[in-house]
Amino acid sequence: MIAPVGSRVAVGMSGGVDSSVSAALLKDQGYDVLGMMLRLWSEEGSQNRCCEPDAQEEARFIAGLLEIPFYVVDAQEKFFQSVVMPFIDGYAQGRTPNPCLNCNRFIRWDFLLQRAKALGADFLATGHYARIKKTPAGQFQLLKGQDTEKDQSYVLHVLTQKNLSQTIFPLGDLNKTQVRKLAGDYSLPVADRPDSQDLCFVGQGDYREFLRLKIPAAIKPGPIFDPEGSQIGEHTGLADYTIGQRKGLGISDTKPLYVIQKDIQQNALIVGPTNSLGRQEFFADQVNWISGKEPKECIQADVKIRYKSQEVTAAITVQNPTSVNVQLESPLPDITPGQAAVFYQADLCLGGGIIRSD
Repeated sequence: MIAPVGSRVAVGMSGGVDSSVSAALLKDQGYDVLGMMLRLWSEEGSQNRCCEPDAQEEARFIAGLLEIPFYVVDAQEKFFQSVVMPFIDGYAQGRTPNPCLNCNRFIRWDFLLQRAKALGADFLATGHYARIKKTPAGQFQLLKGQDTEKDQSYVLHVLTQKNLSQTIFPLGDLNKTQVRKLAGDYSLPVADRPDSQDLCFVGQGDYREFLRLKIPAAIKPGPIFDPEGSQIGEHTGLADYTIGQRKGLGISDTKPLYVIQKDIQQNALIVGPTNSLGRQEFFADQVNWISGKEPKECIQADVKIRYKSQEVTAAITVQNPTSVNVQLESPLPDITPGQAAVFYQADLCLGGGIIRSD
């Protein structure tokens, strides 16, 4: 553990099993623990699923059982500006953004961490499944969680050396089964609570309905073209589709057709057969190198282009400190602008960036 025993640690609590067990473990290990829960923005008439009233009461109750202070921090305005608006803007520009990345970068490891420090905390702990290692040279490394099914290093690639130096991941060496058992051992009434879901702010509907309310002018029907430019159908709005999608296109053909491109200028969806789908090269921007320094030459690394995707070996060439070219060893069918490409060497997460449209 990087933090000296006795340090004051703020645990980001959600009322779920992971954050609750994290708080219990740290308290058991002799840390001065306090619980903090974020109050996040949601559309009118709904509740953000990360901080629904029952979750807030559950977190407060857990803190009471553990005999630790508990605070609710209002982050609604910051969350809307830093997470929700980029999500809306991304779709308006034909991308498929991952809002969890901005939430980690701007809300947890900025807004929440600053409030934790104001309460005297030296470290922020979360229930993420990932590990931090400090090298003999004093550099902090982000490693995959031991539980490969739950590993969350993909959404943590945005963290910096400063962030990692102030962070604890108590669950990094555990798997989900062990965590649920620990919840029972600590008599925490959350052992069977289901995991939280992404897109916490869209209420009970799906993101398509949310976007139609927020940017109706940008979500409108348009033509579906084949690779040769012939119109073969009409789509319901570009945001309704993802790269690699096959079902739900509303067109029939003698062979399976997949979404291969979104043309924002023409408000057109381009579809084609399997052999037109894969790509072996792409660029990524907004790259964060966790070490704080970009490689000086081309490196070999494994790349994940989505949270649950398989890694593919690639050659990564730095264009500038925040932009890279990625040459994959084998083509992938669902390389999606707006999603993160994250780079690994074995368990070590090197960093990552946002896939570009070109």
